[in-house]
Amino acid sequence: MDAHQLRLDPLTGRWVVVAEGRRYRPAAISLSSEIAPEDPTRPCPFCPGNEEATPPALETYGPTGSWQVRVVPNLYPAFQGDAPMVSVSHGPVFTQAPATGIHEVLILSPNHDAKWSDFDAEQSRVVMSAMRDRIEAHAHSKSIRYSQAIVNQGRDAGASMAHPHAQLLGMSFVPRELADEQAGFARFVGGCLLCTTVALEESIDSRILFTDDHLAVIAPYWSSIPFELLIVPREHGPYMHLADPEALFGVGEAITSSLATLREKVGPVAYNLVFHSSPYRAFGNFHWHAHVYPKLSTLAGFEMGTGVQINIVSPELAIEVLTDGPRHLAVG
Repeated sequence: MDAHQLRLDPLTGRWVVVAEGRRYRPAAISLSSEIAPEDPTRPCPFCPGNEEATPPALETYGPTGSWQVRVVPNLYPAFQGDAPMVSVSHGPVFTQAPATGIHEVLILSPNHDAKWSDFDAEQSRVVMSAMRDRIEAHAHSKSIRYSQAIVNQGRDAGASMAHPHAQLLGMSFVPRELADEQAGFARFVGGCLLCTTVALEESIDSRILFTDDHLAVIAPYWSSIPFELLIVPREHGPYMHLADPEALFGVGEAITSSLATLREKVGPVAYNLVFHSSPYRAFGNFHWHAHVYPKLSTLAGFEMGTGVQINIVSPELAIEVLTDGPRHLAVG
């Protein structure tokens, strides 16, 4: 391939620069997944036996007398309350609205040192079930338009606690990233954007990490960061909470294997895991999916000033590294 390319992300309409030569800069790629040292005098509020340190659970999954996943309100919510989304202007350039909604924490395992990459099939199924159930609960709220499920693993990814957990934020507006993706689906005239992407990637077979009857894991052609992954269920549907259970559980297990492969082939990478489902009561085409964003590079002035990402590891090279291909990547 050419050393430098522009690649269009059809989900957002944004351009991505692929410039592999820049990866040879000193410390262009670094590994950092450690959380700040924990205070040994303060018990982990997410560990079994410390349940009183969190607000009362909204849901608990697992056998009687123990639990596999707990869902609790976030002690420090970004969104709270059920007031309607009404914006108010304070002059020509100052507009505000209440940050109403729901902010929950899903404690993904009773094991303090576990990561999603360590989950067995049963644990990943329970996690996906809990996420589905809570998103469905949000769907019944008249004030919530969209719910965002995320996992931040590692300090560089924004995690403040080591115990494995996810966050679910229900908000009264549709955020820009989802609106951009909705527009991407609307612009695409060949059917479903992601169904077409999976079909084409399977015919090319240079950016596929894993496929089975339920899903495909690819390094998208428009990857904007090193080792970015896109997990797409084969079943076409806009809503994660209405997905076929086998497709839902398949995505959870694919996340486990993808993250384990990333850790094995690249190293202990911090990452963000993001689930995108259609906003509630939305019209138009959409196909729910998940993104894995490893934290291997740092945004600099060009990226911040222009919004244009420079990816120093092409998705083709990323798949070669992750699948033991002929080319390997040294990081440090």
